[in-house]
Amino acid sequence: MWWRVTIITLAYLLLGAHFMRYGQVILCAAYACAPLLLFFKHPMITKLLQITLVISAVLVWGMSSYNYIQMRITMGEPWYRLGAIMSAVTLFTLVAALCCNGVISKRAKANPYG
Repeated sequence: MWWRVTIITLAYLLLGAHFMRYGQVILCAAYACAPLLLFFKHPMITKLLQITLVISAVLVWGMSSYNYIQMRITMGEPWYRLGAIMSAVTLFTLVAALCCNGVISKRAKANPYG
């Protein structure tokens, strides 16, 4: 289960680094501290982290990918590699969201009474 937590943490740190790049320190701190919620073993908290990852993959990485690629196309620069990298980042974030299911199921097996 440690590798699932590691992937989830890396996805949140990557999102935090994205916001830090634009000087949004509060969002950066929120995303960087969000994996600490995994210490609370309630399934709803893990589900909230999962939903946040899915929404972030679509809104943050999707919109950023679109904007970056449009900027590269406008400047006449090659954009294929950028598209591949941003697709990989989006896919990694979605895989991290999928890992939340494993965390929830492992915790349910470990403690069937809540």
